[in-house]
Amino acid sequence: MNIEQARFNMIEQQIRPWNVLDPEVLELLTVVKREQFVPEAYKSLAFADTEIPLGEGEAMFTPKMEARILQELQVKKDENVLEIGAGSGYMAALLAHQARHVTTVELLPSLKELAQSNLSKAGVSNVTVELGNGAAGWTSGAPFDVIVISGALEALPEAFLKQVKVGGRIAAIVGHAPVQAVNIITRVSDTAYDTVSIFETNVKPLRAAPAPSRFTF
Repeated sequence: MNIEQARFNMIEQQIRPWNVLDPEVLELLTVVKREQFVPEAYKSLAFADTEIPLGEGEAMFTPKMEARILQELQVKKDENVLEIGAGSGYMAALLAHQARHVTTVELLPSLKELAQSNLSKAGVSNVTVELGNGAAGWTSGAPFDVIVISGALEALPEAFLKQVKVGGRIAAIVGHAPVQAVNIITRVSDTAYDTVSIFETNVKPLRAAPAPSRFTF
């Protein structure tokens, strides 16, 4: 396989047609080598439009989904990012190239080790990989400028709303399979949030996610 040709095809045939046109994001996809974050058994699928298994029932998002979320978040060089669900470390690596620092929280020890190893081999030094359950928020380092939740939720836990700064953004996948929406929630003031739904998807639920409150006030 000609890796650079495959990478070019991924960008031109999958990612651009999905309205990912930000030149910085497209450049990032050539800088951060996706194949370095894909398990050995699936290297041939590194640039395919498919979820890639990581073991323990987890998987990498499709390239176009990762790229679209990155584009919508518009992460800046002075911002601190929280990611829930480290997976292979690829999304953390992409975010790290845009941000000041990334904290990525992984529930599964095997994936925590995988992400840490991949990030280290790729020379990414501004990511901290934490072992823990961040499904209902992560207080250490809060508030954050950007929060990325790499799994579906029935509803966004309120803790995340409190852990993002005014002006900050949350990328959250909300809903019930098979109809889920990727939402970008921007905190516009101490008490107000603006939500934009950017596309529909169907991904695995975030592991250990809390059940949404059924109470209405």
